[in-house]
Amino acid sequence: MLGAQQPVSDYDRRQHQRVQVMLHGRLMLSDRSEYRCQVVDMSPGSAFFATDAPGKIDERVVAYVDHIGRLEGIIARIRTDGFALQLNTTPRKKAKLAAQLTWLANKHELDLPEDRRHERILPRNPSGVLTLEDGRQYRCRIIDLSVSGAAVEINVRPALGTQVTLGNMRGQVVRHFEDGIAVEFAVIQRRDTLKQYLG
Repeated sequence: MLGAQQPVSDYDRRQHQRVQVMLHGRLMLSDRSEYRCQVVDMSPGSAFFATDAPGKIDERVVAYVDHIGRLEGIIARIRTDGFALQLNTTPRKKAKLAAQLTWLANKHELDLPEDRRHERILPRNPSGVLTLEDGRQYRCRIIDLSVSGAAVEINVRPALGTQVTLGNMRGQVVRHFEDGIAVEFAVIQRRDTLKQYLG
């Protein structure tokens, strides 16, 4: 039947490698109550949330997790320190999660503080304006720029995947950090465009 939940076999549970992580977030139970949480291990098909939330087996949960974004699923297992969520994901989202988890698992070994493919440029004029899709604008401080993205110190934390415009450069929020966000531009910028923007 369309939309019916399929039982998860032991094989299905084991086919996705679990990754030890330490990602903070917030979750919402089916009664719309919100709680802080921490994802401590995760695979593209499931995640364990350390939380005080009093969830029940088969309860639907929606979570917003740093570096990962929105997750949705059903509580499959409960422990005293939290619960395991069977994630409700499309094949595309599952592939994206697998790539994100691979990066998170390898970044310490590779000594990668950020997923930056291009040389960073320190702006001469760090003042900027970040515009959200609905037109709201926020003053921000550009920490650094590359042709593919920027790190921005800002007082708001748009959800991961939110479409934004930094100056005249369109992009999306791809990471949160303590004082701001990282934006990946929709297209690779030309260096002279950046210099003109930074001038």
